[in-house]
Amino acid sequence: MSNNVKDYQDPPPAPFIDAGEFIQWSFYRAIIAEFVATLLFLYILVLTVIGNASLSASNVCGGVGLLGISWAVGGMIFVLVYCTAGISGGHINPAVTFGMLLARKISLIRAFFYIVAQCLGAICGCALAKSLQKTYYVQFQGAANIIADGYSIGTGLAAEIIGTFVLVYTVFSATDPKRNARDSHIPVLAPLPIGFAVIMVHLATIPITGTGINPARSLGAAVMYNKAKAWDHHWIFWVGPFIGAAIAATYQVVIIRAGTIKALVSFRSSSAL
Repeated sequence: MSNNVKDYQDPPPAPFIDAGEFIQWSFYRAIIAEFVATLLFLYILVLTVIGNASLSASNVCGGVGLLGISWAVGGMIFVLVYCTAGISGGHINPAVTFGMLLARKISLIRAFFYIVAQCLGAICGCALAKSLQKTYYVQFQGAANIIADGYSIGTGLAAEIIGTFVLVYTVFSATDPKRNARDSHIPVLAPLPIGFAVIMVHLATIPITGTGINPARSLGAAVMYNKAKAWDHHWIFWVGPFIGAAIAATYQVVIIRAGTIKALVSFRSSSAL
């Protein structure tokens, strides 16, 4: 067999606009899966955060702490990505969806409806958590993303950009067809590094911004808490993740998979003929 034959196959780029998706049940099933997954994610996240705050208020060692919150959030992402990866890709995050759009993994239409579903799911998840713990929800700010005292807007923005880059880069790496072909004996572990990336980023950035790296998560918490401090710098939790996702997509396509170089070599080869 020729050494040039690959043991994997890159899927073709998704069309930028694919109106044919509107007549496919799989399209609507994927949107529903993104809605439900994001709802469950925010439900667990919010209850964990406010539960820790309420327990810690009466006993300094009573809550799960920063480490426990990070593990709960990362563990839930691992579970949800595992459950939904085969249906929608398991994005559960507009920043991940945006990165996939830039890398031509999904169409603009799918990306738009995914983001809408994720935002609605996040709002519903926060509403469900608030309905169960309304007093604590209001008392402990509903897990809204707020820049902590002592940190500047620039620091908060940088934390969101870098944190989202780590997450989206991990998603690209875990779903790379080359890696899947070479590590086909452990495909079930693909969601694991994504969950661990979420854990690590939360450990690093909870003290700064409460860790957004997911615009839907930040929007849902802000809408249900709906106090001025939740909206003061809310733009950071959209701009930062989208910039981080764009950098990760560019790095993956241009550097890691050498998309530009391959296209240039292909062009030169065809020109030589």
